[in-house]
Amino acid sequence: MATIRDPRRVDAFSEITRDLGICFGGDYNPEQWPREVWREDVELMNRAGVNLVTVGVFSWARLEPTPGEYDFEWLDEVLDLLHGHGIAVDLATPTASPPPWLGILHPETLPVNPDGVRLAAGSRNQFTPASRVYREKALAIATALAERYAAHPAVRMWHIGNEFGQIDFGDEAAREFRLWLRERYGSIDALNEAWGTLVWSQQYRDFDEIVPPRRMPYLVNPAQSLDFRRYTSWALQRVFAEQRDAIRATGAAQPVTTNFMGFEPLTDLWEWAGDVDVVADDQYPDHAATTSSSDIALVQDLMRSLGHGRPWVLMEQAMSATSWRPHNLPKSRDRARLDSLQAVARGADAICFFQWRQARTGAERFHSAMLPHAGADSEVFATTCALGADLRRLRPVVGGRVEASVALLFDWPSRWAAEEPGRPTQRLDTLGQVQRWHRALWRRGIAVDLVRPGADLSAYRTVLVPHTYIVETDAAATLRAAVERGASLVVGPFSGVADVNAGILAGRSPVLLRDLLGVSGEEWVGLPDEPTPLAVEQSWASAPARVEASVLGERLRTDGADVLARFGTGHLHGAPAITRHRAGAGTAWYLGAVVSDDALAAVLDDALDAAGVTGVLPDRVLPDDVEAVQRGEALFLLNHGEATRHVTVPGPRRDLLSDADVDGRLTLAPGAAMVLIERHAE
Repeated sequence: MATIRDPRRVDAFSEITRDLGICFGGDYNPEQWPREVWREDVELMNRAGVNLVTVGVFSWARLEPTPGEYDFEWLDEVLDLLHGHGIAVDLATPTASPPPWLGILHPETLPVNPDGVRLAAGSRNQFTPASRVYREKALAIATALAERYAAHPAVRMWHIGNEFGQIDFGDEAAREFRLWLRERYGSIDALNEAWGTLVWSQQYRDFDEIVPPRRMPYLVNPAQSLDFRRYTSWALQRVFAEQRDAIRATGAAQPVTTNFMGFEPLTDLWEWAGDVDVVADDQYPDHAATTSSSDIALVQDLMRSLGHGRPWVLMEQAMSATSWRPHNLPKSRDRARLDSLQAVARGADAICFFQWRQARTGAERFHSAMLPHAGADSEVFATTCALGADLRRLRPVVGGRVEASVALLFDWPSRWAAEEPGRPTQRLDTLGQVQRWHRALWRRGIAVDLVRPGADLSAYRTVLVPHTYIVETDAAATLRAAVERGASLVVGPFSGVADVNAGILAGRSPVLLRDLLGVSGEEWVGLPDEPTPLAVEQSWASAPARVEASVLGERLRTDGADVLARFGTGHLHGAPAITRHRAGAGTAWYLGAVVSDDALAAVLDDALDAAGVTGVLPDRVLPDDVEAVQRGEALFLLNHGEATRHVTVPGPRRDLLSDADVDGRLTLAPGAAMVLIERHAE
């Protein structure tokens, strides 16, 4: 995992929650409203139980209407007003959305797309992280803010930028990319070797010949594309770190963060995690998708894992509908409540929204808010107030941890490399596989930590590798050590294929894991659209009645592993598809294909049983749509579905949300939630 660099500042967030309990609030944009609205805002915030707001995210044009001339008087008034009403502030640098004058006076600060088109000012995110001028202007306003407000009693946190995910293919990026490559490789010969540039006569004479992977006649060199993705994440991280360091240089002691975006593909959050004092994330699950509840649980487990299990911040979500999907479904009161309680269950100690007051003008005028256009006399604001009351009742949960004995490997560079064009199939989606595997654990009430390949696995009894395309020597060694000491390991197809530069590892695959798995392959093939049946061996006692494969298969042979299922038809007829191999005190399973959900669940159950891993409830599989999470002393039960469900819990317990005593078999109505504390724990 990433390394948190300054434990003192990490502890600073827990100081906030010790004072406030669970933080509750959202983005507040007072610059969009006349002064007479501000007082109404703070009074309604108090009514709703809001105790933390993010201020200033999109205020650069108001703070610096003319280059070098700052206007802080309005912000002075806002911060004083919030502090006077007991509302803490997460003060943002407004650098995600430069004012139009920056792009007009300095067009080189604007990003260029892969086709060479320079994007215009007038929206948001209109900057390239490579631009020295942009970074100088951003540093200047960040420094000015910190010098003025580092000691302001309202300011409890700092928030750098917003949703880092900008990308640029222009000349500014080309210059910085070349510098990054010089630092990484040292010589052009080393780069040519790493990139395999003798293919298609791509060999470079000098770094100055290299450009970003712009639009080309055919496929881009995958090593070049992978390194540009690494560079882009690094360039964005540099923008964040420069502003963070400028704030700290003024003497500001508050924790510093920025808002991640889950599995967003442009930033490697394992690299970023050590740079923030508390992990924060924006989450907008699409509830039109039947798997939205399990998919967002995966994101929440990622956020907890990035911070080594420490509490994290849900910085943004929607109180009702978003406005940026083609078709936007609203949230019911139950759904808004469940989304927030689910985040708390999985480690969040702050529940915030975009935004406090719904914008009357601009692009997000139909994006829901805690206080809608209709005002306080509305169902949405009633939902806001009810949620605030719920979160106050959950103060005993603050600081609690989710303890996991299952690790799931995920890596951004591996995902980037695996999804380049020119592979056996474009239907194998890394994140999709991670979601499927995690969903099986979610349905069993089993906690999962996400880990980076090569991380220490000694705390875990089961290790899952759904799809890790790049496996390096250190990662292979940690997997081997985990199995030899007694852990269960399950590895999915098309894993361990490539090296750090996206070059295919020579030999029978997966080259660095084949001895551990007791099986090896020689060919990856796309499978027909119709699912391919697998013939189950008698040795696999727990196999479901029907086992199928799809998308991708491998031509395997066993090198000591037991075969549990073989391809029943087609190009791979008779070849092993699912295997099991004892290694040391543990066992390793290999899936040589994307297998059906029932088959995947059966393999995972076998691995969990072998390691003695169980869920938080007696039932092996939870009722449909029910989520169960143990956080510290609190057991969260959430019914995400539309049918009444029943679960059995050991008791006696008390529900923090209703203050009711419960024991034994419980009924969960649709949309219901319980947070249960054992009576002796009180």
